[in-house]
Amino acid sequence: MQKLQKKMSREAKEGVIAVSGNDIKTSFIEVNCETDFVAKNDDFIIFVKELSDLNNLCSSNLNKLNNTQMKNGKSVEDNLVALIAKIGEKITIGRTKTLEHENCINFIYQHSVIKDNVSKLAVITTLFKNKPIDDLEIFGKQLSMHIAASNPIALIPDNISNEIINKEQELIAEELKNSGKPEEIAKKISLGKINKFKEENSLLTQDWVMEPKKKVKDILNELGLDKDTIKDFVRIKIGE
Repeated sequence: MQKLQKKMSREAKEGVIAVSGNDIKTSFIEVNCETDFVAKNDDFIIFVKELSDLNNLCSSNLNKLNNTQMKNGKSVEDNLVALIAKIGEKITIGRTKTLEHENCINFIYQHSVIKDNVSKLAVITTLFKNKPIDDLEIFGKQLSMHIAASNPIALIPDNISNEIINKEQELIAEELKNSGKPEEIAKKISLGKINKFKEENSLLTQDWVMEPKKKVKDILNELGLDKDTIKDFVRIKIGE
């Protein structure tokens, strides 16, 4: 027990993300460890893959997941303790999320894949089924790849939280403090920088990765779709 407590006091910033489910209900789970070597260990990957399927069944309810039985008849919690003892590193369950929306379809993109549904970065994008599936299929996959590369914070600028905006304003103010510019000019520069920050971090106003001269909203218009087609999205990367 003392050895386990000692391990659990260490940092676990490496790990993997596993995605499970189908295009109606899709879940991801992050499992952290201390080294990239363990993140590629067979015992670790086998555990993560089974855990990922159970997480989707539990709809990312962590309490329920911890008490769920695995194939060997023991709970997730007990298997996790046994795996830590076997591998000798701190292992923790990190972020989890399930996307399931009525009349919607999910698209998955994974980058830096280690094995099957286990990777270092994952994106789930949810689109309303307001067009034939074939029309949405290509766009859904491309949009997921775009999100992986561009890491938007929100769908539109107004959806970026005040906390994030305030933090960015503080950074800009600090940058301009010693610039020697008159207050009115500094205010205009600050406003311009904030507007640019919002535009670059909102999905609809980002440059489309596949054709950077266009915005994501332009691609939607060309396909006869509106912004409400994008119901939800989530991007998760190990180390972020």
